[in-house]
Amino acid sequence: MWSISIGIGSLLVICITYWVYGWRNPKCKGKLPPGSMGFPLLGETLEFFAPNTSSDVPPFIKERVKRYGPLFRTNLVGQPVIVSTDAEINHFVFQQEGRLFQSWYPDTFTEIFGRKNVGSLHGFMYKYVKNIVLNLFGHESLKDKLLPQVEQTVERSLNSWATQDSVELKEATATMIFGLTAKKLISYEYDPTKPSENLRENFAAFIQGLISFPLDFPGTAFHKCLQGRKKAMKMLKDMLLERRTMTENRDIDFFDYVLMELKKEETLLTEEIALDLMFVLLFASFETTSLALTLAVKFLTEHPHVLKELTEEHEAILQRRENIDSKLTWEEYKSMRFTAQVINETVRLANIVPGIFRKALKDIKIKEYTIPAGWAVMVCPPAVHLNPEEYEDPLTFNPRRWEGKEQNGASKHFMAFGGGMRFCVGTEFTKVQMAVFLNCLVTKYRWAAIKGGNIVRTPGLSFPNGFHIQISEKHE
Repeated sequence: MWSISIGIGSLLVICITYWVYGWRNPKCKGKLPPGSMGFPLLGETLEFFAPNTSSDVPPFIKERVKRYGPLFRTNLVGQPVIVSTDAEINHFVFQQEGRLFQSWYPDTFTEIFGRKNVGSLHGFMYKYVKNIVLNLFGHESLKDKLLPQVEQTVERSLNSWATQDSVELKEATATMIFGLTAKKLISYEYDPTKPSENLRENFAAFIQGLISFPLDFPGTAFHKCLQGRKKAMKMLKDMLLERRTMTENRDIDFFDYVLMELKKEETLLTEEIALDLMFVLLFASFETTSLALTLAVKFLTEHPHVLKELTEEHEAILQRRENIDSKLTWEEYKSMRFTAQVINETVRLANIVPGIFRKALKDIKIKEYTIPAGWAVMVCPPAVHLNPEEYEDPLTFNPRRWEGKEQNGASKHFMAFGGGMRFCVGTEFTKVQMAVFLNCLVTKYRWAAIKGGNIVRTPGLSFPNGFHIQISEKHE
């Protein structure tokens, strides 16, 4: 009996040793990039999610680049991943989508954003859904409808904030943008006085767990995140069902497009795809833009010479008007060259998206290495945006570095709004909101920082203590 126990124990040790060896030394038909797969099952997930307060390249990335070079392997949340900080490789990955790579995110993200979210759609289906979104947020809609709506929303919000002793800017701008976007997408009127009945509160619970470690049991941030999604999705589904019975005349919103598409005989759209898309659009529109706006105001507060130049650009726009009380025009928006530089420099330093994921469809040879089929590739925007070889003093807020550079699209060295065929369809809408907000803020108001403003990355950007400011009207 004793010998049998020893034999079973020995066999178990051998099996575990073999399994651990296989984990740390994955099979590959070529040469894998250098790196470590971390602990079995856990990989290097804990190090990846470790909080840091720096605006520099995340320590997880920086330490491994120093040790292994710009292309290395790791394992995150049980998935083997190749991390790229090389601008040329990143560009290749984006350009080869649909041929060698496809959009991919970890299962935990898919749980949060939905199995049919736009990031999980490929090929013709992705282009189909993208065109639906462009009907509402494309150039013509921005120019003719959204610009005045954004200005009206911003003016109303700033006027209200100026009556308060203190405003937590991240939450305030998120609420402002959510109200605007929800009204445009689903004709939803946000009422902050009724938290138990409003969609915004469910998204707040969702956000708290989005950048947390993916442990789904009661009490964890990730569990609360999933519960927030569940409640938000129920509200969206109820709204869509209610919309089917409504007949009154009003401006067409996203739900109207959805219903029209669902009625077509050969439609590719399903209710599940539409609801997941709505969820992603609502989240992305207000969360990312509010982070960028908060950081922009923080930078302007810390760099008065930049604020002075920005203010001069916007006051010059007012002075050129025949009627100083006229509303912003599309031509005025497009003339804001320094504002565009401020926005680009803000999102370059913000690095709101810490990683962009793709998955290899086949074994792919890149330089002397092979990326095995089925492995994920994480393009790392912070490493590109903070590369001292491309950006002098990369951690310095210097909008003038964008003078003479292309500012509208993506490039090998700038991917704040993605890249390739998945360049963010809401990019121009985000820039319009930021430009209009800055225009109203610097021409009609002054502000002072009161407290907060510190950032934490886990790995996404957040303001754990908020950024509290006091706003008052200018009296010339």
